[in-house]
Order: sequence, then structure tokens, then C-alpha cells
Amino acid sequence: MIDFNFEDVNFQLPEQQTLVDWISFAVKNEGYELKNITYVFCSDEYLWNMNKQFLQHDYYTDIITFDYVKGKVVSGDLFISYDRIVDNANKFDVSRETELLRVMIHGVLHLIGYDDVTDELEAEIHKMEDYYLDIYNKEFRR
Repeated sequence: MIDFNFEDVNFQLPEQQTLVDWISFAVKNEGYELKNITYVFCSDEYLWNMNKQFLQHDYYTDIITFDYVKGKVVSGDLFISYDRIVDNANKFDVSRETELLRVMIHGVLHLIGYDDVTDELEAEIHKMEDYYLDIYNKEFRR
């Protein structure tokens, strides 16, 4: 089950069923079973406060992942700052949709064991983001 929630932002999340199908595919493709992923889209301020409260980090971020995975069963809460999506899309000269998809799959990749704490691991997770974005564009975009 994949849920989409909106805290203090208002935007249209395109093709939610397509997103569910794509994320489900990625989880299964990595050899995991999907139990529950909840996406919560929010503002910079909302996520900044969570970052300070739960992680003791005093900076803005695009995503915070709460991992409840047990073995090969994927479950988690993914909080995404839509403000960061917009800013990073402009910064990296990509569409908002592309940046949104990248961050959404980034959180899923964290849940299935990918990390980005070193340059080498960061390069690997970015490679996997590109891989799943390519699959989305070729197989799931309607």
C-alpha cells in the first residue's frame, strides 16, 4: 500500500496510480515485498522542524526517511519538502516532475538498503535513481 498525504503544501501529484505502480515495481525489482509506504509532502519549514527534532540537524533537506523495514518487507514514512523540489529543479535545470520523481525513488532506495553517506555510495544511489527514472519514462509514463 502506498499513500500520499499533504501537510502544508498544495500541489497536484500527477498520475498517482502510475506512481504506485512504478514504486511497487522498484521494490519488487530489488527483491523486496511492499507492505506500506506513506509519502508526506510538506514545506521547507515543516521538514526543517522535523530535521531538528528527530535528527538534530539544523538545515533544510529535500527528504527525511523513517525506515520501518523488517527483513525484506518494506515499510516507511517519507517526508518530502516540495519547496526543495522546486528550488532543486531550478538549480539542476530539470522539470519539477523529474526532481519530484527522483526524490520519491531516492527515499524508496534508502528503504531497500541503499545509502549515501560516502561519495561512492552517493554515486551508486544516484545511478539507481537514474535507472528507475529511465524505467518510469519508458514503461510507466502515460
